[in-house]
Amino acid sequence: MRGAPPADAAGDAGDRPFILDNGQIRYLYFSFDFIQSAMRISDPDALDLRYTQKMMAFLLFNPDPRHVAVVGLGGGSIVKFCYRRLPQARVSAVEINARVVAMRDEFCVPRDDARLTIIEGDGADFVAGRDGDLDALLVDAYDRDGIAPTLASRRFIEAARASLAPGGVLVLNLAGNREGFASVVSEVFDLFGNRVLALRVRRDEHHILFAFRDGLFPPDWRQLDARAADLRRRLGLDFPAFLQKLEQAARTQQAWALCAPETLPGFDAEADWMHAGRALAGAGKRRARRHEKPDQER
Repeated sequence: MRGAPPADAAGDAGDRPFILDNGQIRYLYFSFDFIQSAMRISDPDALDLRYTQKMMAFLLFNPDPRHVAVVGLGGGSIVKFCYRRLPQARVSAVEINARVVAMRDEFCVPRDDARLTIIEGDGADFVAGRDGDLDALLVDAYDRDGIAPTLASRRFIEAARASLAPGGVLVLNLAGNREGFASVVSEVFDLFGNRVLALRVRRDEHHILFAFRDGLFPPDWRQLDARAADLRRRLGLDFPAFLQKLEQAARTQQAWALCAPETLPGFDAEADWMHAGRALAGAGKRRARRHEKPDQER
């Protein structure tokens, strides 16, 4: 095993990343609680973690994106895949941690060019500066303490929605226990309405949330069958399986469960899903009204 965690990894290492590899897989960590990234040394551009593969399901709905933005570079798995496999797309990645950016060579992230830009900075600032030019915004930004607070706020979700071009998709990787990201899910539903789907990554404690700016919703699933087969042929990922799981999620309103108390028995019943959805949307609107100032103070 090459590499070792920093001496203070178990103490006050803060946001200090470290690399471990076993000669076959190279891993990026902030702590041993979560693998931040994994690269197969024999195939550096492959998506080795299941959740990164499922994040690519946005291509079912926008198969030829012109501009893909990624918040959270990590080991660059998503960035490399989009750069190599989507030749028509411009790829921008934002990473707040300078130490992570400095590791790009260790993870074979290509040099910046006309199609690829790696930005050291705050993803919230980057997204707030967009003006509806992103076909896909993929958010995969975690440190040793979880998702960054600025990326878990209503302000960020509002800016993310505004950053999307017509037909654009917001993709959020949500990791850990549901209580830790329930408020984020609630904000997404409140701001995107019912144009939200979720995929669970079994055994990995990840959920992938897809929020659609506009378009027919739910999609015409049968018309997407041929696209899924074509994407599998072109990109080597199991898009037909992704499509099947997304359709199941749409039919059962699966995503509402991410905000639901796990102790509620039978919460997957259709009536419970819809009740939860109405309650969450109403709660979000009430929160927004509480934060508004009287007219004379605006």
